[in-house]
Amino acid sequence: MEKVIGLNEAEKALLLYIARESIASALEGRPPRLPEEVPPKLLEPYGAFVTLTKHGQLRGCIGTFHADKPLYQIVFEMARSAAFNDPRFPPLAPEELPEVEIEISVLSPMWRARSPEEVEVGKHGVYIVRGVHRGVLLPQVAVEYGWDRETFLDHTCLKAGLPPGCWQDPETEIYLFTAEIFSEKELGLGPLYGPH
Repeated sequence: MEKVIGLNEAEKALLLYIARESIASALEGRPPRLPEEVPPKLLEPYGAFVTLTKHGQLRGCIGTFHADKPLYQIVFEMARSAAFNDPRFPPLAPEELPEVEIEISVLSPMWRARSPEEVEVGKHGVYIVRGVHRGVLLPQVAVEYGWDRETFLDHTCLKAGLPPGCWQDPETEIYLFTAEIFSEKELGLGPLYGPH
């Protein structure tokens, strides 16, 4: 049920390169320089989120659960969306790119939780659905804020535009997923290049 892709260091580094190159090429108005050959694992369809932080503060985060394209293409598109289309932030400016750190979360397929008790903080991401409302939080969010299970679920309700505690209502659907999370910092990559 909890299928995780299991990427090696080289594959993670390549995805982070693709994410940064996606943003850099858009800022510089040139075609992206992508590898001619992509490892087989990155050709498999997986959903992914790309998170941008600047000096430790969120600067953009966009992702998709829809695994309808190869993983490397999803990362390319989500990186560009996180940089330029996150409605919470202005589009990224060229001079900001060297200060931005990129984190990628590759998502497992989702499954419906039988009960809120199933949620394991730090392991599971939560996706809450109630009527037209939808809200998602990645597994690392609960850890970053030191939340327990109930607080994590409350915040996912708030993200969906619902009141805290909505997860206790039988009408609310709770879906879980796991994520393989890695960043430039963790791999010691740092900004490989900025606009020239």
